[in-house]
This record gives sequence, C-alpha cells and structure tokens, in this order.
Amino acid sequence: MIVFATSDKGGTGRSVTSCNLAYRLGLRGTSTAYVDFDFGSPTAGALFEISKVDKGAEPGRGLHSYLRGEITDPQRLDVRVATDREALRSRRSRGGKLFLLPGDEGGGEAMAAEDPQVVRRCIDLLLELDAAFKVVIVDLSAGRSVAMQIALEATAPKYMPDKEVYWLLFHRWTRQHIMAAHGLVNGPKGLIQTGTAEIGRQPLYTERELRRRIRFVRTAVPRPGEQPETVSGPQAAWLLRQDAALRSLAAEYRLGAGSLLGRTPVEPVLQWREQIILDADVSAGIANRETVEAFEDLARKLIAEDTWVPI
Repeated sequence: MIVFATSDKGGTGRSVTSCNLAYRLGLRGTSTAYVDFDFGSPTAGALFEISKVDKGAEPGRGLHSYLRGEITDPQRLDVRVATDREALRSRRSRGGKLFLLPGDEGGGEAMAAEDPQVVRRCIDLLLELDAAFKVVIVDLSAGRSVAMQIALEATAPKYMPDKEVYWLLFHRWTRQHIMAAHGLVNGPKGLIQTGTAEIGRQPLYTERELRRRIRFVRTAVPRPGEQPETVSGPQAAWLLRQDAALRSLAAEYRLGAGSLLGRTPVEPVLQWREQIILDADVSAGIANRETVEAFEDLARKLIAEDTWVPI
C-alpha cells in the first residue's frame, strides 16, 4: 500500500499526523516506510527526533538527490535505531519495522515534473518499497506542487496496475481549510484535473478511479460541547453553531463523513512541540489519551479493506 499525505495549506498537521500514523502502524506490527517527499521543507527527521537528519539528509544523500539521478540509492534509517529519543529506541524490538527515507536538506522544488527520468526513478523506488513494506507513507509538499505531479504520474495504473495507491488530504477544522482542501481536489491544477490529464494521449486516471482513492483527515478538531469554564454560555452556543455550519460545508464540498478517514483532536503537546506521542507520554499525564486513540483509529482504518470501497 502506497499512501500520499498532502494538504493545500501549510500548518495543517499533515506531517506530524502522518508520522504518528506511521509510528502507530509499526506498533500494530505493520512494516512501514516513511518517505519525506516534501520538496520545500523535508523535516520528518525532527519529528522522529533523529538529529543527524532533523533538517533533512546531507545534500547528495537524500531522496531529492536520488530523483535527480545523482545517487542510486537514497539514505534509509531505521527509526528505532537512529532516533535520539530513548523512549522510542526502547521499543525497537517490538512491532513492525519503521524506516525513514529523508529528503535532502534544502529540498528540491527546482526539479522538473516533466522529466521522464525523474518519474522513472520515482516509480522504481516506490515499487521497491511497496515490495519491502506493507505501508509506504509519502509526505508531499503542500499545495499544487511538483511533488504532487510526479506522484500522480508515477503511480498511474499504467505503471502500477493492481497496486494499492491512496491519497490522504489533511485539513484543519475551519472554513478556510475546508475550502482549500476542496480546491486541492477539485480546483484548477488540483488532484482531479492533474490526475486525469492526458500523458501520451492517455489519461493517468479516470476521475472515478482517482476519487475512489482519496480520503480526508481533519486535524486539531475542537470539541465544542466540552469547552473550558472560561467559555461563556453565548460563546459555547456560537461554537456549536459554527461546528454545525462546518459539517454542512464539508458535506457540500464532498468532504463529509463518507469521504473521511478520521480526525484528530486539539492536542496541547503538538501545539507546543511537534513530535511522536508515545503511550508513556499519556501515562505521564503529558499527552491526552484521546489523541493516541485518534492515531490508532487512523492506523486501523487505513489498512482496513472496507475503507477504500467506492464512495
């Protein structure tokens, strides 16, 4: 299974959520590769607390150098061995393997999506990883990026027939983020338009087939019915009305329950520090159990067969 994580805006929690999703998959015994395809800011190493790649791999060793043909094999790190976080290292004998393929420090947005060799190298790498891992999570740059174009072409059915290739679109629970997520799928140069474009007189995907592969993840969703004591009665009532309006807008824009993989709650730890949340963080009273349960729910649904039936 190859899963692309993307968003139209920065600050959606795309990377921190997908890294925690990868970690939770590993705990379930699911071997997982995390590919930092973010051409602008490849910093997944910081989330896994691997200091030697916290800003990306050394130039000439990472994913972007591989795609440009400068190296034949990008750097790969066993997260539980390479991490500086002792509590994460202590779990390396448990669960499925979890590997990180970091991007180059500084990224690679200058890369041309039209270069057939770049696409070919991407195809080769994804097929290799798909054979070695049960789940391959590919974190893309935000917006209508070069990374998105390369990913769509490389995973088209003509190159990867019968492969499980899916797209997760992350958005915050606000009006602006819902509209942005809708635009990334349905707007000009969005997923549908780009993914159904003709390459060599043949479309990459049919619209129906591409839509079947897309699900949404809502991040940092507040619970309007459980506000702190500082929220007044009128404020609480207003928040409930806004939540209802957002649900209606999401349904109108085809981001409703039928296309939703899951949601994550507001988590103070992640507002202050983007990191992997361990069960030990919950036991210590630092993080909320609800957040871990949300990540576990995402991991369970991602690999469930009935998740990807046509909407």
